[in-house]
Amino acid sequence: MSMLRRAKTWEISESEESDGETVPDESGQTLVTVSRDLTEDPSSDYKCKSLPPSPTKTESGQTANLSPPRPDGCGTPSPARKRRTKEEIEADRQAARQRTEQRDRQRAARARDKDERRQEQQRRREAAENLKSLRPENCLRRLTVCIDPALLQQDGSDILLDTLTTLEWGYSLESQQLPHSITWTRDLPQGAGSVEEEQVVLVLGLTDFMDMVISVKKMLDSEGEETRMGSFLSPILECLNREAKKVTLLVSDSQTDNRTDAYGVHLLDETLQSKLGMENLDVEEVLVYLQLCKNISLVFLEGWQEVTNHVCAVTKALSKRPFKLLTEQAELPFCVDGSWASGVRVEKDGSGLIQVWSRQIQQLNRVSPAVASTVIAAYPSPQLLLQAYQSLASEEDRKGLLAALLVKSGGKERRIGPEISARVYRCFTAQNPELVLD
Repeated sequence: MSMLRRAKTWEISESEESDGETVPDESGQTLVTVSRDLTEDPSSDYKCKSLPPSPTKTESGQTANLSPPRPDGCGTPSPARKRRTKEEIEADRQAARQRTEQRDRQRAARARDKDERRQEQQRRREAAENLKSLRPENCLRRLTVCIDPALLQQDGSDILLDTLTTLEWGYSLESQQLPHSITWTRDLPQGAGSVEEEQVVLVLGLTDFMDMVISVKKMLDSEGEETRMGSFLSPILECLNREAKKVTLLVSDSQTDNRTDAYGVHLLDETLQSKLGMENLDVEEVLVYLQLCKNISLVFLEGWQEVTNHVCAVTKALSKRPFKLLTEQAELPFCVDGSWASGVRVEKDGSGLIQVWSRQIQQLNRVSPAVASTVIAAYPSPQLLLQAYQSLASEEDRKGLLAALLVKSGGKERRIGPEISARVYRCFTAQNPELVLD
């Protein structure tokens, strides 16, 4: 590498009319030449030009090579890097491993939360679709009216088929377990199959119904078994014993469609009296037996038009039934939410239970807050009151346990009395839910 040499000379600026000044360094050598343009404003600043440093000589008299400039421009060398110990390296690895595990846990928690939100949205969507499918207008489309083909042999039965076709309701002609009957099936949502409704409508003519009345009357008079009844009533009773069905008998006579008289119980009584010699009391006895003992409803109609109207009414009622059952699933639906419902909040530490106990006693008739306060002061919990009842031997002592307690109200004192004491006793010890406390 060639040695750098520099002479102590004046550096003249480009302008001929200028003067210059030299600034010596600490070693006495000229490092910077300061020039000023004479043509410029005298107040202008000096222009400095940096010159390369002069070479230095070692102790042996030789010129040392210049080291290249550092990138950071700092002339001082960086201190030596401190070597880490194994414990520090292991601690750093452990910290990095913990950070990685924490990131993995956070990522898994976010994925789990996202999956739970997606499942919750799916459940809400399915619940909304299920609720929508249970609405009467949608449930009506999934109902099918199943008609026994034997009914089509009666005059005027085409009115039923024409009405169902006009309303665009589904119906099918298939043999039923009970002859001359009409049943309903409902398709479940999302293709889950179909269920058969419990309603069964049996359309009988006047002649068939009179045979049934005679059979029931003979059975009641002879106190015989149900197997001795007529062949038409026996399948009905077998069906009721085998399945939980609700049978409705529609008694109609097609021959009375052109009559001017109103068809009903009076006409039936007249027919039975004239043809069979049965009294009104006998007919009423048969009707009571069918309705109360066998849970068979009887409806007297005039012609197939009224039969059709009855079938349409039952179909509409069945379409509304699933939605009503859904709205009545909540426990105690008559209890409303809200602060105005006079509810008492019970905390986790048990505070508020004494107010609940007081409200429970005040639910009884003619039990004032003062009476309830007296009872809970003597027995702070229902369990203590029940234990007091069990400790007494006689029934009369249990009924009068609270009768002698003093009630302070309005500056006056009075006793609870035997009536309220007996009512509280019956309320907390009775096993019959239908028992009248007063």
